[in-house]
Amino acid sequence: MPVSKQILYKLRFWSSSLCMAILFVLPMAVASAASGGDGISTKEGYIESVLHHVQNSNEIHLVGDFSVPLPIIAYHAEDGFLFAMSSSFDHGHKAVDGYVLYHGRIHRALGDFPKGTVEIDSFGHYHEGDYADQPFVDYAGTTYPLDAPGTFMESSSFYDFSITKNVATMLLAVILMFWLFGSVAKSMKLREGQAPKGVQSFMEPLVIFIRDDIAKPFIGDQHERYLPFIMSLFFFILILNLLGLVPFIGSANVTGNAGTTLALALFTFVIMIGVSKKDFWSHMLWMPGVPILVKLILAVIELISLIIKPVTLFIRLGANITAGHIAILAMVGLIFIFSGFGESLSGGVVGALISVPFTFAMNLLEIFVAVLQAFIFALLSAMYIGQAVEVSADH
Repeated sequence: MPVSKQILYKLRFWSSSLCMAILFVLPMAVASAASGGDGISTKEGYIESVLHHVQNSNEIHLVGDFSVPLPIIAYHAEDGFLFAMSSSFDHGHKAVDGYVLYHGRIHRALGDFPKGTVEIDSFGHYHEGDYADQPFVDYAGTTYPLDAPGTFMESSSFYDFSITKNVATMLLAVILMFWLFGSVAKSMKLREGQAPKGVQSFMEPLVIFIRDDIAKPFIGDQHERYLPFIMSLFFFILILNLLGLVPFIGSANVTGNAGTTLALALFTFVIMIGVSKKDFWSHMLWMPGVPILVKLILAVIELISLIIKPVTLFIRLGANITAGHIAILAMVGLIFIFSGFGESLSGGVVGALISVPFTFAMNLLEIFVAVLQAFIFALLSAMYIGQAVEVSADH
């Protein structure tokens, strides 16, 4: 490639990346200086906003009061189903049939809260009593405790089947994967025997890399059987990681969500257990050529390591991606600090001038981390499956 074209491509990459960083940060500077930090007026408020950003929500918030509404489906044993769009809650200013949007997430008001659509006054937290540290909604001079949706760690009084921001982003990732692999398959059929072109020329090196450097070395002769699963893991995680860096579609922290990463890790674990050979269990539970007492000790250790494998998979991915989101938002926080949370326009501009290069650098690092974490997850999954299907003759 001529030197002039190399310089042109580099300039194009750096300028487009810098523009993305500026477009991500500068609106926040203007909002901070002009409207009290977009509703953020204190350090505690900013911290709460950061934590809210990395969590799931029932709407895709873009900027200010503009958001993309999502379907809300909730079920309570006594009240039945609730079917509504998140826009019906007017960004948390209204309650619908006893449910409210608190920090973008559906909550159910306990007690004799009125049904139908009503205007609510405010939200708050109990500081003492039976509901200490629990949020409440204030309506007509009365406070009603709020019950959050259930998680795999905590139960709830209702079931939430809503299409949340994370679910919508995962559906978008699936659509992109269908389009991506469909385009490659179609191109391969139409251009059989010819050099790859377009999307196919971009995808083929990645597919070959996953096959030759991940599947073959760790799974062995049976790698083709498990290659579709390893490739699906890699591209699904990669696309979700990259979508989480795009501010214009909500910057969803999907792979930083414990439920998502745990589900992916369990897929690997179930496949590993389902395809495991007898040699895998014999070497784990009763190693040949080892004294009996040592066998008993090692068997316990190996069983613990078997359980730890999916745990390390989901913790590593979720922690790294969430940490990256928080780091970027911490850089953006310089705007709010320098502007005095909306009191100084000049301070907000100075904060933006400092924040933009740091956010730019962190975004570039996060692109690398997005690819790296997808690679590590796929590699470890291939390693675990390879250990399970290995037979004694392979040694």
